[in-house]
Amino acid sequence: MKKGFIDVKSDNIFPIIKKFLYSDTDIFLRELVSNAVDATTKLSKLVSLRKIELELGDLTIKVVHDADNKIIKVIDRGVGMTAEEVEKYIAQIAFSGAQDFIQQYLQNQESKDNFIGHFGLGFYSAFMVADKVEIFTKSYLPDTSGVHWICEGSTEYTIEDIDLPDRGTTVVLHLSDESLEYNDEYRILNILKKYCRFLPYPIEFGTEKKNIGSKEKPEFIDVPRIINDTEPLWKKNIKDLKDEDYINFYRELYPYSVDKPLFWIHLNVDYPFTLNGILYFPEIRNSFEPQRDRIQLYCNQVFVTDNLEDIVPDFLMLLQGVIDTPDIPLNVSRSSLQTDANVRKIKNHITKRVADTLEEMFKNNRADFENKWHALRDFVRFGIMTHQEFGQKAINFALFEDVNHKFYTLDELKNNIKDIQTDKNNKIVILYTTDPVSQHSYIKPALDKGYTVVIMDSILDNHFIDYLDNQNEDISFKRIDSDTLDKLIDKTDNKSDNTDKQKEEEIKNLFKSLIPNDLNNVNIEIATRSMPDEDLPIILVQPEIIRRFREMAALGGMEYAQGLKKEYSMIINMAHPVINEIVNDSNMENKTKKAKHLVNLALISQNLLDGEKLTDFIKQSIDIIYQQNK
Repeated sequence: MKKGFIDVKSDNIFPIIKKFLYSDTDIFLRELVSNAVDATTKLSKLVSLRKIELELGDLTIKVVHDADNKIIKVIDRGVGMTAEEVEKYIAQIAFSGAQDFIQQYLQNQESKDNFIGHFGLGFYSAFMVADKVEIFTKSYLPDTSGVHWICEGSTEYTIEDIDLPDRGTTVVLHLSDESLEYNDEYRILNILKKYCRFLPYPIEFGTEKKNIGSKEKPEFIDVPRIINDTEPLWKKNIKDLKDEDYINFYRELYPYSVDKPLFWIHLNVDYPFTLNGILYFPEIRNSFEPQRDRIQLYCNQVFVTDNLEDIVPDFLMLLQGVIDTPDIPLNVSRSSLQTDANVRKIKNHITKRVADTLEEMFKNNRADFENKWHALRDFVRFGIMTHQEFGQKAINFALFEDVNHKFYTLDELKNNIKDIQTDKNNKIVILYTTDPVSQHSYIKPALDKGYTVVIMDSILDNHFIDYLDNQNEDISFKRIDSDTLDKLIDKTDNKSDNTDKQKEEEIKNLFKSLIPNDLNNVNIEIATRSMPDEDLPIILVQPEIIRRFREMAALGGMEYAQGLKKEYSMIINMAHPVINEIVNDSNMENKTKKAKHLVNLALISQNLLDGEKLTDFIKQSIDIIYQQNK
């Protein structure tokens, strides 16, 4: 038996490993199983390169749990190690077995990226949960003896030669008292399923029941439980796959999802970086908040993270699926990404593939694209606003739907409406509604004039409208209830107003006095206009700029926005016969009753009348009908 010291600068390396090296303690098992896969891959490669001649045999990697003795074992039949290699790769933390192997055997060969990690720092993650770690290992090389290495959480270790019957490595973890949460079969199983479910060699853990009988006469036996799929869909040839394969894989990734994906993109890049994966487009249900746990990142089939802020643009976080690449720099814990040239290239490639796929769908089958638009809308608009390169392409297939359910691109919409919806300042006015049902009384007069009204009812659309207004000097978005039609598309210079100013002030004061004082967080200003072409005697509108600012601020989480009052303008049409009747009515009671009824109608148009006030209005309306029938 020989004693030695781990080659590190500090005696306090193990407390540092336990506290700071890894952000998630669970990944100790990922690191150890990954090392076992590395060792197995090395041996397979040596055999395929004819560097050695031996029978590979069963290459299943086994994870064994001994609950009584608080032990976890990871067993492989890979290359194993000699005593010298154990001292190099285990005792000298800075060295990497995988890196050294690549330099020695695979220069100018393919498949350099098939080694998951480094048998060094990854191995030392074992000390996050164990107060004693043992290694039993025997090299594949002939005439070598087995090695037994022991370390009890200090820089001192012991190493000795022993007899072992077979090549490979067994790592034995003696769980510490602080880590007994891992002395649980289902905890271990869940960790393996999370991190190792797509590793390229079978991972065996425990047993499961298998029915070798029939449904009528079942007969169950215990069989080894294999927790992984060694050939995930993204590693297969695209030509060999059917839609059913992609949908089944989606169900495997997201078993609790009730919807099918709209479509998918199969990534397969070999140069100038390696990138494989499948991105699914789910139905997005009127929400543009990115879900940061949807796309899973793998490195050579080992799960790394589902937080892809550095490698996937924010708007792509709305998607689901997997990305697998060895060409990303990971920090020592593999849990964070560092930005470098490859990361930027991968990000740009993914973005381009998504944009190209959507553009191809739009051009090849526009009707189908329009059918899918409601599910794609927020994703595309979010991307246009947040990613310049995507936006430059996507603006050409981003659609707008009008209230008659006809679809336009932005250029098509502008060309369709410019002749009749251009104002005196040469701006094309795009009228929009956020609720075609509740805003119908504002929409119908616009349609009667031949105007087009588009639907912008997504939670994202306030921001999207503001973005388009700022990006396009020739257009102006205006909500259909933000002003009267003659002002929404103002085509004439202001003319002198010959109306009686005294009567205007009297009518304004009357209507002002009839607005309820207890409207919650609402301020209503009274204005008068002469609008001979307007069908309504009174209109309640929300000024565009003020309303848009308030709603954008509230959506952005600005708390003060909740306290801002909703601003409305109640516009009285002095040219309307009903208003003239009220103005000329000498009976103050009748005048007030008619004006009050109009005020309530205006409030209802913006959903501002409820509770007792709505009940009183209904009673008043019934009284009016009753009086007319007398």
